[in-house]
Amino acid sequence: MEEPIVYLKGGFLPASRAKLNIYDFGIVLGATVTDQLRTFRHEPFRLDEHVVRLFESAKYARLGIPISPGEVIARTKELIRRNAALLTPDGDLGVVYFLTPGENLGYAGSAANFEAAEPTFCIHSFPLPFAAFRRFFTEGAHVVTPSTRHVPPQCLDQKIKHRSRLHWWIAEKEARMGDPDAIPLLLDLHGNLTECSGANLLLVKRGIVYSPGPGNILRGESRAVVAEICNERGIAFESVDLQVHDAINADEMFLVTTPYCLAPVTRINGLAVGDGAVGGPVFERILAAWSENVRVDIRAQIMGTGAVEEGVA
Repeated sequence: MEEPIVYLKGGFLPASRAKLNIYDFGIVLGATVTDQLRTFRHEPFRLDEHVVRLFESAKYARLGIPISPGEVIARTKELIRRNAALLTPDGDLGVVYFLTPGENLGYAGSAANFEAAEPTFCIHSFPLPFAAFRRFFTEGAHVVTPSTRHVPPQCLDQKIKHRSRLHWWIAEKEARMGDPDAIPLLLDLHGNLTECSGANLLLVKRGIVYSPGPGNILRGESRAVVAEICNERGIAFESVDLQVHDAINADEMFLVTTPYCLAPVTRINGLAVGDGAVGGPVFERILAAWSENVRVDIRAQIMGTGAVEEGVA
């Protein structure tokens, strides 16, 4: 049986042979920048934008990607072409990049002042697990604000996408003590909303879509898609400081992320959002517009009832 391929350290190889050295700085120090995109109809979505963000993250982290942006795009398209051939027509891929400083030749942390021989750069993919997202469209997501706080931008600029995520791991365990399906929504040191694990958060109040201020969040590509749709459809979109009070009293709330695009939030800290409906009118308008733009019925694909090409129902 044919298996997926991975691009690792300059070449393609079967996924079963893709290995990292235990002394890699990505493991020893957690020094890893990353990015993720997805396909629609087996074609990459916003590939150029994700590659730009990857290179910007790498520059900020003082890491060099060993191939050019154009080569990254070419390798990505080749990997998608080969791995998408293993999917069903209604399946799609998540595509992940990660970059580390490489192998720690002396294994003494920063104390030994060893430089890695060369960066570790990888592109790999996975079939998007749509079944895992279905509950968002049947019952909605429950977000919880744990005691763990967001890393301040004074320590690490939130525009960089990285894998230094131990605080998220702890926040998730804390949030799920009361609800095993809860998603952590972190506050900053001043009590402002930031983002959820793996997703930006958006609120709707009186027909206006609100995003937490840009200094405290990853500027997600999916969030950018929503802002563009709002601009096209005449829906106001604003980035402002928001607190838990605003979230509790929102008319609608939803998550925005690469794998499932949009998902309604129906509860925050156990309280119903708006009337508790799974998807309000603004959410539905944005979801319909996104589906139209990519020629895939996003909800139908996630629910397993079929993705429609060349327009949506």
